[in-house]
Amino acid sequence: MKPVVVTLCGSTKFKEAFIEANASETMAGKIVLSVGGFDHAEGVVLTQTQQEMLGKLHEHKIDMSDEILVLNVGGYIGDSTKNEIEYARKLGKIVRFLEKHT
Repeated sequence: MKPVVVTLCGSTKFKEAFIEANASETMAGKIVLSVGGFDHAEGVVLTQTQQEMLGKLHEHKIDMSDEILVLNVGGYIGDSTKNEIEYARKLGKIVRFLEKHT
């Protein structure tokens, strides 16, 4: 049986949450797709073109996934993550949240 593929979504300022979720989801037997870097956490400034390219790459990761895990640390969900949730739901993907979400 094929393992579940999960894409981690959330603000890149939550680097530790991404690392922890990657480990726990992997140990649960899932294939994990994540962000390529932590620009917000590391103070990296991206151009608009780079941001758009990374957004499209993340959509392709969601396309490949069975589900997404939203890393809504402290309940925070930014605009990019909201768009990813909407995109995943439109595709019929399972959407899970790290913290309780209303």
